Amino acid sequence: MIALDEARAAVIREHGRRTYPEECCGALLGRFVDGIATVEAARAIANVREDGRRRRFLVDPRDYLEVEREADRQGLTVLGFYHSHPDHPAAPSDFDRRHAWPNLHYVIVAVEAGVPREMTSWLLSEDRSIMREESILLARRTA
Repeated sequence: MIALDEARAAVIREHGRRTYPEECCGALLGRFVDGIATVEAARAIANVREDGRRRRFLVDPRDYLEVEREADRQGLTVLGFYHSHPDHPAAPSDFDRRHAWPNLHYVIVAVEAGVPREMTSWLLSEDRSIMREESILLARRTA
């Protein structure tokens, strides 16, 4: 399960709205509280993919390293990533599964005609064969 407060969910939705019709992407920073991945920051990361940005995103390794450093400075960990699916359901594609890492959380927001809609979260199985949907605990405020 992943806990995401309303303000951080709004940051993700707004990022998806702003970048539509291209995919947005970002990192989820936080900590585990009572076994629940609790998001304390949603950080936008530039989609550096040069082609196919409506259906794919790419994170520059230097941007990922900066997110890791930011998390360390704040005493947090990278819990996972988020991205948008412009005019597509909030479910992982086979491409998403092949590029995911086990033990990280993947939040996807569907953006239909520029309007953010459904938001889901997924975990990759250890054998990398399937992504399983997990519950999102939407809270008024997290730690």
